[in-house]
Amino acid sequence: MRKPIVLLAIAILLAAAGGWWLLNGRPLVVVTAPVGRGPAVELVYATGFVEAEHPVAVSSRLTAPVIAVLVEEGARVTRGQALVRLDDSEQRALLAQARADARGKSLAENRVAALYAKGWVTRAARDEAVAAGQASRAAASALEARLNQLTMRAGIDGVVLKRDVEPGDLANPGKTLFQLGDPARARVTATVDERDIPRVRVGQKALLSTDALPGKVIRGHVTEITPGGDPGERAFRVRIGLDGRKDLPFGLTLEVNIVTNRHEGALLVPAGALIDGHVWRVRDGRVERRKVRTGIIGADKVEVVSGLAEGDRVVVDPPAGLEDRDRVRS
Repeated sequence: MRKPIVLLAIAILLAAAGGWWLLNGRPLVVVTAPVGRGPAVELVYATGFVEAEHPVAVSSRLTAPVIAVLVEEGARVTRGQALVRLDDSEQRALLAQARADARGKSLAENRVAALYAKGWVTRAARDEAVAAGQASRAAASALEARLNQLTMRAGIDGVVLKRDVEPGDLANPGKTLFQLGDPARARVTATVDERDIPRVRVGQKALLSTDALPGKVIRGHVTEITPGGDPGERAFRVRIGLDGRKDLPFGLTLEVNIVTNRHEGALLVPAGALIDGHVWRVRDGRVERRKVRTGIIGADKVEVVSGLAEGDRVVVDPPAGLEDRDRVRS
């Protein structure tokens, strides 16, 4: 009777030992990564678009009907090239009248001057004739200038970015008919969240990308930060100059990453290894919870200032319930 009891006790002990091993002795499978060195980069993310560095709006200085539009949207133009002609029939008639008046008063001025030289008219009469002649010639010159304003011309070498005029429209001061820009002088305007703007400085490098150019990184630098933000969007506009000439179409949207800080040769761990300022370090098949001090925190990598050494291995995305001295394997 005693032997079966002993055997039963041994069986219970073996079962308990086996259960303990199953629950506590089996290593937990985790994903680990080495602690290595590399550049730690702090970025500010924004979105932006390509625009002309100095866009030029073309509008009329006079009110007149449009009789001819000479360029299309997207056309290349040169400085001084005619873009649109306005109805000038009235101005031409006024100019012809003014020129005739100027000729008559100039002849009268010459006659009075000749008579004055012979002493037959007074100095006052001579001065009056001279003033009348000058006034008539100035009036004709002013009307000639107004006539020239009825042919609107490009102020820069560039491209017609926008055309908002058709023949028959009534042009008037303040109404923009064309938008011009120089593709060789393009820039990017990015919208940066107000929480990030204190870290942005003029001169910082920027990395730009777009779905239109997959796999290509466009390099630039911050040239200007607008002093006033948009309280509605809670954002500021940041101007980015492009390094080297880039043939980017105006209006193209871009993803912008402004490099606000960079440390070369930094100690790095995957971002998923860091939880509440701690990591799980793997040593001799067991884990230990380590407090670390961090530096630059990037999207994929985190700089570790203290608490780890190069070559250590850490658990990435540690499972819930992990405890010190737990056995693990990768």
